[in-house]
Amino acid sequence: MPKVTVDGIELEVPNGFSVLQAAEAAGKEIPRFCYHERLSIAGNCRMCLVEIEKMPKPVASCGQPVGEGMVIFTDTEKVRQSRRNVMEFLLINHPLDCPICDQGGECDLQDEAMGYGRDHTRYHENKRAVTDKYFGPLVKTVMTRCIQCTRCVRFLAEVAGVPELGGTSRGENLEITNYVERGLSSELSGNIIDLCPVGALTAKPYAFVARTWELRKTDSIDVFDAIGTNIRIDSRGGEVLRILPRINDAVNEEWLADKSRFALDGLKRKRLDHPWLRRNGKVQAATWNEALAAVVARLNGADPARIGAIAGNLCDAESMMALKDLLTSLGSPNLDCRQDGAALDPAQRENYLFNTTIEGIDEADAVLFVGVNPRHEAPVLNARIRRRWVEDTGFVAGMVGAPADLTYPHTHLGSDAAALRALLDPGHEFTKQLVAAKKPLLIIGQQALARADGASIFAICRQIAQASGMLTADWHGFNVLHNAAARVGGLDLGFVPQAGGKSVAGMLNGGVDLLWLLGADEIDMSAIPPETFVIYQGHHGDRGAARADIILPGAAYTEKPGTYVNTEGRVQYGQRAIFPPGEAREDWTIIRAVSGLLGKPLPYDDLTALRARMAEANPVFATPDTVRRLAPTGAETVSVDSDVTDAPFTPAFANYYQTDPISRASPTMAKCVSEILAPLQQAAE
Repeated sequence: MPKVTVDGIELEVPNGFSVLQAAEAAGKEIPRFCYHERLSIAGNCRMCLVEIEKMPKPVASCGQPVGEGMVIFTDTEKVRQSRRNVMEFLLINHPLDCPICDQGGECDLQDEAMGYGRDHTRYHENKRAVTDKYFGPLVKTVMTRCIQCTRCVRFLAEVAGVPELGGTSRGENLEITNYVERGLSSELSGNIIDLCPVGALTAKPYAFVARTWELRKTDSIDVFDAIGTNIRIDSRGGEVLRILPRINDAVNEEWLADKSRFALDGLKRKRLDHPWLRRNGKVQAATWNEALAAVVARLNGADPARIGAIAGNLCDAESMMALKDLLTSLGSPNLDCRQDGAALDPAQRENYLFNTTIEGIDEADAVLFVGVNPRHEAPVLNARIRRRWVEDTGFVAGMVGAPADLTYPHTHLGSDAAALRALLDPGHEFTKQLVAAKKPLLIIGQQALARADGASIFAICRQIAQASGMLTADWHGFNVLHNAAARVGGLDLGFVPQAGGKSVAGMLNGGVDLLWLLGADEIDMSAIPPETFVIYQGHHGDRGAARADIILPGAAYTEKPGTYVNTEGRVQYGQRAIFPPGEAREDWTIIRAVSGLLGKPLPYDDLTALRARMAEANPVFATPDTVRRLAPTGAETVSVDSDVTDAPFTPAFANYYQTDPISRASPTMAKCVSEILAPLQQAAE
């Protein structure tokens, strides 16, 4: 490790460190525009100039590796003058848009012009103008503001794996463009807004809506997939205006998927803001007293064995705990959180977790996908797998399932279970690659488990994992990738059929007389016969509400404190940013009120007591934001039944942008379907 001196401070830094990293390790602030920790070095803004002893002129610190005995000066008169000159050049053509620019108040160029620039300009010539580019319905462009830092170009090429941007022309005529005018097709395109150090790229749906200092900022957890991305909810008054990612290197690094970022306008539309009752075949508005009385009347007169409950994909753990306790008090064993009927065995936690952990992907050198498209089901996780491929030239990937562009090379091994069974042969070419890998992993998706032969598909995958060395004392390479934020929490709480209970399939088609849908909108509503009485508790007038006899308005994830468990088993807390609209209430409080009216009050009256009950039900809820790798067990006990069919694996989503009640209500997501997805589908045809 070389020893360097930074402004008189001696320190030792790792091999390969740049001068900029060494300076920051010494506590020195280095201004920059093009440099970003998670992108390759560009070295084209020159704002990070420093002096190095024995070098004749200032050096761009981002691209200069450290050397033994190097003496670095970050704040000499020459350095200050050089930075002023660089800033002066950057501002030659930059327009005076600050009063109307959405980047105002959080603009790197503003901040660094104040901190490192001159107090006047010597240029009075006309500024150049650049035609704005069309990047789709999500990203707004004002390319006259662009300083050609190329962060957006590098992000899409390196992290997202969709190299749709680049530079044309040279010198003063250089422009960042997408060559062919069309919407950006990456599911991570919104991150270039965060990366842009000026106002060239901003959020189109957020244009001219608010200033950053007007917003109330609330830390929370994303629920549009099962990764548990850490987010910040920016709100003003009673409205969510913006959602941004928070840095968490163990989960999402600093990226956020487009649906999670932009579907927020669905929170304002098709909302359930007061109770409804179906009278004489028509749904009519009701008071809370009327609605709760109707619920209690139905529950009191129902056979416990004919009462069932299904939890949806966006539910918080608190509401599932309360509903499970309510049904248990009524004597009903019929409850399930697996809307798609996935064959997930809750007996052992390793059977339904991403056991390698998200951070563990950084150690893998081979991956097998089974019935999953991580690019659509977990875009942030897919970006991490892609980064691993970039870092390790020996990394290999194979897929059994519907063909897909994962943004990195992979071998498509087949689309059905026959291709999966073929991997049990030690002589199979890809099986040899898995065996030769030091830390291989297998990722199985929900669509593979939701088939009629899902349990056997699971067993085949366990056998492949065992035979290829994925299950060892220090490495658990068998992973289940969920796409529902509520799924792992529900399994941890035991929101599954109890002894003698019915699953989702058993509760449909007349399996129960009374069905409580807790935000469950993804089941086949046509499979619920007219004689089944349906109570729907949720926040949107979606599929479940359309079938319901009683509608109880609940709160969306931005409107309540909630606990969510991500696909790797990490317990995380979301906070309330705004209050629910109208008469809507937090879901667990509605269930608690019903239990009181039934004369079977649940043993908790506040959130603290409810979370203590959750920790009692499963100790993992007592240790939030922690995850540990489980040692593999029971791999040798699984067996493959003869019911495996060769039906092809199908994609989890018809389209990435509309997968839940919130995104289906979002006008922005509807634009993405028409302006991004539809042209891509037409081109494929």
